[in-house]
Amino acid sequence: MYKYLLFCLLVVASCSPSRKSVCTSGNPVFPGWYADPEIRVFKGKYWVFPTYSAPYNQQVFLDAFSSKDLCHWTKHPHILDTASVKWAKRAVWAPSIVEKQGKYYLFFGANDIQNDNEKGGIGVAVSDKPEGPFRDYLGKPLVDRFHNGAQPIDQFVFQDPAGQYYLIYGGWRHCNIARLKDDFSGFTPYADGSIFKEITPEGYVEGPFMFYLKGKYYFMWSEGGWTGPDYSVAYAVADSPLGPFQRVGKILQQDPQVATGAGHHSVIQDPGTSDWYIVYHRRPLGETDGNSRQVCIEYLQFDTKGAIKPVVLTREGVRKH
Repeated sequence: MYKYLLFCLLVVASCSPSRKSVCTSGNPVFPGWYADPEIRVFKGKYWVFPTYSAPYNQQVFLDAFSSKDLCHWTKHPHILDTASVKWAKRAVWAPSIVEKQGKYYLFFGANDIQNDNEKGGIGVAVSDKPEGPFRDYLGKPLVDRFHNGAQPIDQFVFQDPAGQYYLIYGGWRHCNIARLKDDFSGFTPYADGSIFKEITPEGYVEGPFMFYLKGKYYFMWSEGGWTGPDYSVAYAVADSPLGPFQRVGKILQQDPQVATGAGHHSVIQDPGTSDWYIVYHRRPLGETDGNSRQVCIEYLQFDTKGAIKPVVLTREGVRKH
């Protein structure tokens, strides 16, 4: 009887709120209104680079967050702001970052341009540290025009198994892929002379993301309206980063019991483990302001055939690691 009672006490203790708060990340993973998060691992730490979620004219900087265990996060404020990017004035969005030869290159969208006559688009900043400060790398946008109908926003930098870096981007329901030069100063044309190839899959709206696993290229994106409850993430698979991509279906969407507007995500495999994480933003229940978005994290899981399982929205998040 004594052993049974002891076992029951241990079970209750392991399930108590205080125990869970110690052992899991919790959702949101850090306070404040943020969106469009990209997760990376640099120097033994997890890093999240999100959009500051506010009216466009207030989106003039980017913050970053770092953690050693996915539970305790340090804020690095204003790693980039429009004071260091003279051509950017507002709507600084959706950072994507890579490390190369000791330098950190931060790709970002700015100004929410609506046509080729407006100044803005996708820029690049550089720093010696992931926490910045970042300075403008080119002195001008890397992409400042609409190619194949794609608004130059929501950039993601993807490295294929051969080491080639690509810029994948696009709003307004069009997505392009372009080969980056080794120094990220521009693009290398494809064999046919083109620079921007359209790879828009069925249902695509914005927020592209790509990863490679077991010979396949998984292309993910957001669809629906970003201010509405129907915002969600779907994916497709191909044998090449250039496609053609065959849509599989949605894997992340709202749970009316937990949160709405779940979308614009990134994915990472935890180094040295078989765990995969998906980091995304969602809107708390009862919030109606489109900018009331929070960054959350869940496990990303695959079935035996390599298909991505639907993501379960939780308040607990993932285990401490």
